[in-house]
Amino acid sequence: MTQLDTYRSDLERLIDRGRRLRGSLADDPAGGRAATQSWQQECAALVNRLSGGSKAHWLARAFSQAFLLRSPAGAAIEEASQADIVGRIVDVLQQAGASLSHIGAVDPQAAPRAPQFAFVHDDALRPVLEQAYVDSRTALADGRFGVAFIYACSALEAVITDALEHSGRPRDDSQSFERRIAEAERAGLIRGGCARLPPRALTYRDLTDNDGTLRPDVMISEQEARHVGQVLRVVMRDLDPGR
Repeated sequence: MTQLDTYRSDLERLIDRGRRLRGSLADDPAGGRAATQSWQQECAALVNRLSGGSKAHWLARAFSQAFLLRSPAGAAIEEASQADIVGRIVDVLQQAGASLSHIGAVDPQAAPRAPQFAFVHDDALRPVLEQAYVDSRTALADGRFGVAFIYACSALEAVITDALEHSGRPRDDSQSFERRIAEAERAGLIRGGCARLPPRALTYRDLTDNDGTLRPDVMISEQEARHVGQVLRVVMRDLDPGR
C-alpha cells in the first residue's frame, strides 16, 4: 500500500467515525464528548500531514474554520455546537478525499512534464508543494510579497521536514523551523543555502493569524520574498541533485 492509499484509507475511516459520532451526539451530547475529542485530534493530525504542516493551505484553513460560527450580527465569533463541528469536519475530510482522488490522474493528451517536487517522498505532499510553489511565484510577480513570502517559507519547511523524516528522524511538530534547518544541515541533507534566509523567515509562523494568513500589521519587502524563493530553489537542488 502506498502512502497515498494510506491517506485515503485514513480519511474514509475518520469520515465513517465522524458520521456515527454525529448521530450519537444528537442523542447524548455529553456522553459522546470524550470520543469526539479523540476523533478530532486524529483528524487534526491527518490534516496537518495532508497540508504539509502549512496553516496557509486550504485544507488546514477549512479545518480551523469548522470550529467557528459567526454570530447573527456577523462580527463576533462564537463556538459552534459539537454536532455541528463534527458535521463540518466530515465535510472538510470529504473535500480532502475528493482532492486526493485527482492526484496521479493522467491526461493522455497532455505532454509529460517533470514535476518540481518529484524528489519529495510523501505522495500526498507533492501536489500541495507544486501549488504552493506556483502560488508563491505568481504572488511575487503580482507584487503580493507577503503571500509569496509565506508560501515559499511553508514549502521550504515542508521539503526539509520530508527529507528529515525519510532519513529516519521522527517527526516533531513542536520543533522550530530554525532547528529543522540546523538538523538537516548536520545530517548533510542540505548545505548552507538557508544562511541567506531573511531573519523573519525563520519565525514566519509567528507572523500569521490562526488561519495561516499574514497578519495585517506585518509588511514583507520584495527583497525578503525574493530571497526566500531563491533559497527554496537552492534547497530543492540540494535534495534533488539531478534536477
